[in-house]
Amino acid sequence: MKIAFVGKGGSGKTTLSSLFIRHLAAERLPVIAVDADINQHLAPALGIDEREAAELPALGAELPLIKDYLRGSNPRIATAETMIKTTPPGHGSRLLRVREENPVYAACARPVRLGDGSDVRLMVTGAFTESDLGVACYHSKVGAVELCLNHLVDGRDEYVVVDMTAGSDSFASGMFTRFDMTFLVAEPTRKGIAVYRQYKEYARDFGVALRVVGNKVQGPDDVDFLRAEAGDDLLVTVGHSDWVRAMEKGRPPRFDALEPTTRQALETLHGTADAAYERRDWDRYTRQMVHFHLKNAQSWGNARTGADLAAQVDPSFALDESLTVTEPV
Repeated sequence: MKIAFVGKGGSGKTTLSSLFIRHLAAERLPVIAVDADINQHLAPALGIDEREAAELPALGAELPLIKDYLRGSNPRIATAETMIKTTPPGHGSRLLRVREENPVYAACARPVRLGDGSDVRLMVTGAFTESDLGVACYHSKVGAVELCLNHLVDGRDEYVVVDMTAGSDSFASGMFTRFDMTFLVAEPTRKGIAVYRQYKEYARDFGVALRVVGNKVQGPDDVDFLRAEAGDDLLVTVGHSDWVRAMEKGRPPRFDALEPTTRQALETLHGTADAAYERRDWDRYTRQMVHFHLKNAQSWGNARTGADLAAQVDPSFALDESLTVTEPV
């Protein structure tokens, strides 16, 4: 299951995504956690100190390796250099599975041992560096995440949780359509709801499953406000947590000490994400992938690579959970 956490900057989406990752890991479920936010805060939220977090391998820095591996023997992709962030897989492409070992994970993922003894794999886009300032777009780094998601086949009880970039920046690529469930974290404020309305409007025509998680809720009036503005999209609300406050100080207690109300909220998120499995449509998923690839090819990709990137589309190929091989077919 591919799950995104989105929301306004400062809404608490990184905190909630880290809690959800901890919840899944505590259930001993396989989890890949991905920090795709311009502000790289997921690693510290999972208990990694700032020095170690700064040394995590960046997906963007390993883009040549990622492209070369995923291209496999796909005859429609002449060279790895002609792959862009939206390049779809085809016959001969290598695919990624959550539970496997492969060169992409070896180079880009690091195991994180959580306080209760559970483990997750963590992948990060990497922060802006001094060499990026003034010359690079952050979405060029996030493109590595999109490319990996395009080549990922995941099943029930396998989880990829992505902490997305804040606000409407998520719509600068087609990555917002790559998820089974999107949780939008909203504070009970006009700004928080404005991001929800914008996200819902942009996602409307793409069948994006979107539910709102009210955060920093202090009482019934906050709940009433969110319910009036988000209606049935409001899934659950979360208030103050002493556990979270201790985690933010760098001293998280054992996860089994999390408050029952917060734990119940996480169980609601888990159940809602799992229910989305029954609505999976791999054909639509593949069509949307191709749609954004053709848009990017025409807009900038063909000129950038000097190739006709529309020719990379394999009309006889569709992603499907039954595709289990990673080696070229």
